[in-house]
Amino acid sequence: MCGIVGVLGRHEAAPIIVEALKRLEYRGYDSAGIATVDASGRLDRRRAVGKLVNLSDRLVHEPLTGTSGIGHTRWATHGAATETNAHPHQAGRVAVVHNGIIENFKELRAALEAKGYAFGTETDTETVAVLCESFLDQGLAPRDAAEQTIARLEGAFALAFLFEGEPDLMIVARRGSPLAIGHGDGEVFVGSDAIALGPLTRELTYLEEGDWAVLTRHSVEIYDAEGRRANRPVRVVEIDAARVEKGGYRHFMMKEIAEQPTVLGNVIRHYLTEDGRGLALPEATPDFARVDRLSLVACGTAFYACMVAKYWFEQLAGLPVDVDIASEFRYREPPITAGTAALFVSQSGETADTLAALRFCQGRAEHILSVVNVPESSIARESDLALPILAGPEIGVASTKAFTCQLAVLACLALQAALDRGRIDEGELAGHLRALASLPGLVARALDLDGRIAALAERLAEARDVLYLGRGAIYPIALEGALKLKEISYIHAEGYAAGELKHGPIALIDKSVPVVVLAPRDGLFPKTVSNMQEVMARHGQVLLVSDQRGIDEAAEGSWAQLAMPAVEPLLAPILYAVPVQLLAYHTAVAKGTDVDQPRNLAKSVTVE
Repeated sequence: MCGIVGVLGRHEAAPIIVEALKRLEYRGYDSAGIATVDASGRLDRRRAVGKLVNLSDRLVHEPLTGTSGIGHTRWATHGAATETNAHPHQAGRVAVVHNGIIENFKELRAALEAKGYAFGTETDTETVAVLCESFLDQGLAPRDAAEQTIARLEGAFALAFLFEGEPDLMIVARRGSPLAIGHGDGEVFVGSDAIALGPLTRELTYLEEGDWAVLTRHSVEIYDAEGRRANRPVRVVEIDAARVEKGGYRHFMMKEIAEQPTVLGNVIRHYLTEDGRGLALPEATPDFARVDRLSLVACGTAFYACMVAKYWFEQLAGLPVDVDIASEFRYREPPITAGTAALFVSQSGETADTLAALRFCQGRAEHILSVVNVPESSIARESDLALPILAGPEIGVASTKAFTCQLAVLACLALQAALDRGRIDEGELAGHLRALASLPGLVARALDLDGRIAALAERLAEARDVLYLGRGAIYPIALEGALKLKEISYIHAEGYAAGELKHGPIALIDKSVPVVVLAPRDGLFPKTVSNMQEVMARHGQVLLVSDQRGIDEAAEGSWAQLAMPAVEPLLAPILYAVPVQLLAYHTAVAKGTDVDQPRNLAKSVTVE
């Protein structure tokens, strides 16, 4: 959500900022803007609603000069998506960009209005700019005015301040929302994440919770929440530019779906021993024989990964598992008993609700683990152990390769737990790992169904409602399939445990409703087929997704079939994620929606 870029450079800032903002488009936005300070010290800005190309067009006709600047892509919270509400916000001599929510902005605004300050927008961010300007009016220097402003704010935010007459000064701060400082040769950069700064520098400093910093081209002074000088490390981060380009694909989402055999291979090489017969988890991995309960917490697609993992940990390892949506967990304030390990799953590692849930567990749970795609993220840094999923940058808003990599890492953890708890021996573990090693090849075979799925999606695109059914560990994949379809095609879809069909959803079935049945030929297959037959008896249009054996046994009367490779039941959820991703993708393409940046959605949800 929202993207921030800042530059104190040696070249014109505006084109550099636009390019960096393009690399943050995946976060989701509805307007964009840039402010610069030119050589004479003049502060000016340009803003536009919609895609970045609209801002680029405006800059052609109304250019901004200056080697100092801040830029922003806004995802509307307070106030509609209009140019007036777009960032940067300017009040007199100060311009501000902001990611997050200022919770006390109404009180601050009322106090400022009482002093005669006027407001022109509906946003919380304008209050930050006006408050800072009020401190400048009191005679404070820009640095002190920004410090006083930051101290008055409540909520979650990342901020960057630029000042008129100060072409070599930028003030930045973070509380709850991520922000990184990039170091160059006589230049300094700011970005919401490393991807934005990849072409500019490899040397990054990540601000920690409550930090604020004073930046010039030749100095970076960082202060912690108590106002003490803080020494934050400079890290070298490699960002492969090729991995954030489409590489010949029409959309990032399709590129990322197609990358899954490769990234799953990366997971396998990382977490398995060289001979493939054992696990190579970090030494800090807890002994699951000493864990009495596991609490899994996540949001969105990552939550469905946790739902799959619950089946694995309970069936393989006999370990009791709770699964919670982070936004509910943090306010439910559940009792955490001795012997509990808490595991948090987040692609970005910055998901606000998941991070808040993790902080609730600190000092309560005996172990804090995380499964993340960004090793330098807040969730990773605040965990006792962070396990990377090695998916590489995921640009499409709808998660694909990150989901399957999350599942693969969670499968490795579940197998380790089963071994620790004596539920499987070394020989059985080796058998499961052989199956895991075969997964990239099976996913590649599933991707060969792309043309067939594209044809089926033409029919799906005509539907108003779609149901997905699954049982056992495949049930969360039904939920994930429905979520993907909703996210990018805007078709109403629901996922159900197949056994729940008769408890309400069957009332929706008629000849206009496609029903996607996910049914690998496993021990639950006969039960799922029985539910499928109930659908067909009511003229529901069944798309059966199974292996060839399952299709041979149960396809009669179905509208269409997708023949998947046979797979060990443990790994079926990972493999069956692929066809539901492709169904959603091709349905969205058939409908002509914005696949990579669907309306109203953001990739990284860094506010509540």
